[in-house]
Amino acid sequence: MISLIRTDSKNKDFIELVKQLDAFLAITDGDDHDFYNQYNGLDNIKYVIVGYMDSIPVACGAIKQFDAKTMEIKRMFTSEKSRGKGMASKVLVELEKWALELSFERCILETGIRQVEAVHLYKKNKYTLMENYGQYAGIEESLCFEKKLI
Repeated sequence: MISLIRTDSKNKDFIELVKQLDAFLAITDGDDHDFYNQYNGLDNIKYVIVGYMDSIPVACGAIKQFDAKTMEIKRMFTSEKSRGKGMASKVLVELEKWALELSFERCILETGIRQVEAVHLYKKNKYTLMENYGQYAGIEESLCFEKKLI
């Protein structure tokens, strides 16, 4: 059975999944990991989704306010053994729904060019490439995406 819960960054299952994410990214990001890692703190994220399969936490994601109309998708992850089962899309859709409920109009996100599965996920869910924003401007290894929610 699949379930999604809304929580915050203090959730122990979310914290454990993010540890797995950071270990994965430390390998895929290589020498660039320290640059990206500085923008991925967990302090006080109010809007977190944790996905469960048979009561086991297997996926997560979060949204964080970027500006008055935009939420930024953060900390998307699905455990290796649970990939390919649609969990990431379910988490992403729930984050978008939550952003809409909070009266936001779009979501943006950054992922690395080495995160091929993530790029596929976002394109599959109708995210389009945009100019790199904020701290990612001018970073060739970064890909930024957006999706209008309304």
